[in-house]
Amino acid sequence: MLFTHWLTAADGWHVGPGRTLTNIHQALEQAQPGDTVWVHEGYYSEGNISINKPITLIGLGYPVLDGQHNCEILTINASDVLIQGLEIRNSGQLSMIDLAGIKVLSSDRVRIIGNRVLDCTYGIYLSNTNDCLVSRNWVSGIIKEEQNSGNGVHLWKCARAIVEENHLTGQRDGIYFEFVTDSEIRYNHSEYNLRYGLHFMFSHNDHYHHNRFHHNGAGVAVMYSRQVKMTENEFGYNWGSSAYGLLLKDISDSHIWKNVFEHNSAGVYMEGASRIILEQNMFRENGWALRVQASCDANIVRQNNFFGNSFDVSTNGSLVLNTFDSNYWDRYEGYDLDHDGVGDVPFRPVSLYAVVVERMPFGLMLMRSFMVYLLDKAEKIIPSLTPEMLKDDKPVMKPLLL
Repeated sequence: MLFTHWLTAADGWHVGPGRTLTNIHQALEQAQPGDTVWVHEGYYSEGNISINKPITLIGLGYPVLDGQHNCEILTINASDVLIQGLEIRNSGQLSMIDLAGIKVLSSDRVRIIGNRVLDCTYGIYLSNTNDCLVSRNWVSGIIKEEQNSGNGVHLWKCARAIVEENHLTGQRDGIYFEFVTDSEIRYNHSEYNLRYGLHFMFSHNDHYHHNRFHHNGAGVAVMYSRQVKMTENEFGYNWGSSAYGLLLKDISDSHIWKNVFEHNSAGVYMEGASRIILEQNMFRENGWALRVQASCDANIVRQNNFFGNSFDVSTNGSLVLNTFDSNYWDRYEGYDLDHDGVGDVPFRPVSLYAVVVERMPFGLMLMRSFMVYLLDKAEKIIPSLTPEMLKDDKPVMKPLLL
């Protein structure tokens, strides 16, 4: 309704073919703080366009701002700016400077809504900002070598940002957070990126939910962070020797709830993770559902469903400092004599073959062989190599309704 009101208003500066102003630079120079600049459908190649005052810049019919691979296209150095409805393409590339389609520098309350950012080294780049919104943008790059690619939505040293409903593909990382606090990532589609669909570094007290991360080179990584909520996301089809649905490295005091992990080399890989709660998640048809390294402690895995994974749980140590409780395991062969829905004998999710593969990865060649079947059966009868205390004492008999 607000956008319709703007369209019918007679105020503002109009830029386009056949109009008094044909140059965006001219309109920005003449505009006063609080004014609106309308850019009509057409092709504009004006080099770097800098916004240094609080204005609204709106495209009608997706006008094209083309950097011709020579420069950063739109640089915002003012607070309270709105950028909407533009097609921004072909930024330059430099080894010492991160050039972007849209870059916001040390400015607050900037809104970037409904734009198309195509073939830019970095798509949308926010640096040292507060209370910014990046919403409903389409960011698509051309996959190159990792060192020559940038991220779709890149935030550095930001607070209280919202990144929502964006489609991100063909970049190095779909979304990248570094030193970002109290922020939210929601309802984004991040797929077919060279490295991570989402990458966290040193970012605390953030929440990402209802996102879809599929077909990325290495999945999603959350590193050196704390108090991160990861809820109701989809992590899928991340295949490769170093690929994960979700990588947790040196992360603490976080919550992973109601996510779906399917068709990943490893659903969740945990290293140096402490006080993480994983509950009510679905692990389906992954290579490894959970890979929990010996450096992890005080984590709780409860009320999750494990279906059709090659390995449910794997670890590289014998000391168990984590808790497994009330999960559904499709491999559980126990019984429930009192019919309370809980198995009467514990389930040990780490198989002998998983231990062998963890120590000798080439042992994967024997997967589904009769020898492996015999090894695992023998280990269940006389446990010797699998971690004795890594067990679920209350495995549920039926899949949980998540």
